[in-house]
Amino acid sequence: MERRNRSIKALERLIYIDSLDANSKADALVKWHDDYLVEGRIEDFDLELSELKQLEELLFKNINFLKKHKEDTRLEIIKMKKMKKFLKH
Repeated sequence: MERRNRSIKALERLIYIDSLDANSKADALVKWHDDYLVEGRIEDFDLELSELKQLEELLFKNINFLKKHKEDTRLEIIKMKKMKKFLKH
């Protein structure tokens, strides 16, 4: 029962995180990963089939979000470096 409760809590937390704005969402996803997947495995989740499908969709959606967020952040850093270089001259 404890495993089931933890699994439901993890899913509910991921649903909430999915509603956050980009910067908060990225930070919260990293924390969610640390809390639920660092010492455990996805196979340890005790969820019904419909809940597992929802978890799967959220995981893939948020993995893609993090990839895009990483690229956007990288481009923003490049722009800031160019601006800094421009202002020094």
